[in-house]
Amino acid sequence: MDKAPTFAIHTLGCKLNYSESSAIAKKLAEEGFNKVAFKEQADVYIINTCSVTNEADKECRLIVRNVLNQSPGAFIAVIGCYAQLKPEEISKIEGVDLVLGASEKFNIAAYLKDLDKKTQTEIHSCEIEQPLNFHAAYSSGDRTRSFLKVQDGCDYNCSYCTIPLARGKSRSNTIENVIKDINEIALKGIKEIVLTGVNLGDFGAHSAPQKEDKEDFYELIKAIENTENNLRFRISSIEPNLLKNEIIEHVAGSQKFVPHFHIPLQSGSDDILKKMRRRYLSDLYSERVAHIKSLMPHCCIGVDVITGFPGETDEHFNETYKFLNELDISYLHVFTYSERSNTLAAEDNNIVPKDIRRKRNRMLQILSEKKLHHFYEQHIGTERIVLFESGNKKEGLLYGYTDNYIKVRTELSPELAYQKARVLLKGINTDGTVAIEIIDIFKEITESTLSASY
Repeated sequence: MDKAPTFAIHTLGCKLNYSESSAIAKKLAEEGFNKVAFKEQADVYIINTCSVTNEADKECRLIVRNVLNQSPGAFIAVIGCYAQLKPEEISKIEGVDLVLGASEKFNIAAYLKDLDKKTQTEIHSCEIEQPLNFHAAYSSGDRTRSFLKVQDGCDYNCSYCTIPLARGKSRSNTIENVIKDINEIALKGIKEIVLTGVNLGDFGAHSAPQKEDKEDFYELIKAIENTENNLRFRISSIEPNLLKNEIIEHVAGSQKFVPHFHIPLQSGSDDILKKMRRRYLSDLYSERVAHIKSLMPHCCIGVDVITGFPGETDEHFNETYKFLNELDISYLHVFTYSERSNTLAAEDNNIVPKDIRRKRNRMLQILSEKKLHHFYEQHIGTERIVLFESGNKKEGLLYGYTDNYIKVRTELSPELAYQKARVLLKGINTDGTVAIEIIDIFKEITESTLSASY
């Protein structure tokens, strides 16, 4: 019997990509392929790319070069957002055999019947305006948590973003199928599920022609609340205009959803928000944060922000800095603006010099560190539920996250790995994590009890 072909997959970018890579790996395994680590010898190397930054070309070339140095005769396939946006550009990278766009990446097994190196790169992509199917996916390589894809694509047209060009129109799974995925994940012993999507709050937007049959994100989280499992659920990034009060209020009273939101802002200046073609202004954003904190003062709130957008003056940046500094948030994800072809922003000649972009980025990074430290300090002396991850045997340490996303550290203990525990937060370590005292292992407590101890 011939030896089963081996494959390795490398994922760039967002949590959505990681969930899709897991789904692709699962399908290849069903087709008789054996998965190996990306650093090992393999017959096929798959690179699942991203389009969030303008470094995709450089990053992809470097990975291909490393693969060829390691396995000169290996078959190389490039898939994902960059593959949809610029397939011809990828085809010019020496050593790439196959490029699959948005509609074909889940059919990759069909293109791997012949693993001989190609003299000319094979490209399979579609016009992104064509209707695309929803492909369910969840990650399963981590015993602690799984990223569950429930929505894909985006109907928004932010002036800096290529994701609608890479992933197409908004589309979703059904609530029924999401619950089936959750039940599958629960059987794997995973303890936490992170709901992911390109525009998560848009879940169900095109679900049914009849209004009374329409599904939406609020209906989804209510259905999840009624599932019989001991999982905890985390909502990944959700647009402020789609984070309705009913969603916030549900999370505040939930036994399953943790008090943690990640809400993109991008700028604290209304002038820049309008240029970005965002669907809200700063007042709405601050209202959302205030409502969350009024119900859940212990809630962690993360924020995406972009520096150096075309036309962002010192005054605009100072508006953003002041807005964020005064806002009761927990941390920032700071992105330096990079020009991306086929976007309106790339046509704007009011370019912010790169050294100024980097300086503003650093200022916001420092602000983020201060915000996170302050958030951690607020919780010293309180009790939270922690989900521990795998330990670091070399360091003899074990790390985990509380329900409200505080990173904790303790001594490595086999009985704690991948488990939940009730802990006392004692103080902030020099590495920025929080020292803890274990109170109970596996013991669940209600949110009302936690609120009373805050």
